[in-house]
Amino acid sequence: MTHDVRKILKDFTDGIGSLSKSNGRVIQAFMNLQDATFGDSAIPNKYKELISVAIGCYNRCQYCIVYHVYKAYETGATREEILEASMVAAGGFGAGPSMAYSATVLLDAVNEFENDFK
Repeated sequence: MTHDVRKILKDFTDGIGSLSKSNGRVIQAFMNLQDATFGDSAIPNKYKELISVAIGCYNRCQYCIVYHVYKAYETGATREEILEASMVAAGGFGAGPSMAYSATVLLDAVNEFENDFK
């Protein structure tokens, strides 16, 4: 099964934009939280994105997985780092469901976005 991860990414970002029209205050608060959380600080942003990949796999959220795979690549993460982060979720916490999302949605996202950042 192949997931259209570019469509998933676009649907998510477009959806946030649409929600901001009717719920701008809440969306802005969410974006402010994102801005405060991500970026280089005591933990480099690359590692925050890898943590987010693992959490996305653990939570079985295809939008989170796709978005954070893209952002991880954007920060310079490698394919191997992204795949290993997903294995932490599967091996350490989520077992079967995390492995299922790692073997499908995450792998499709890694394969699709990898060449965008070379």
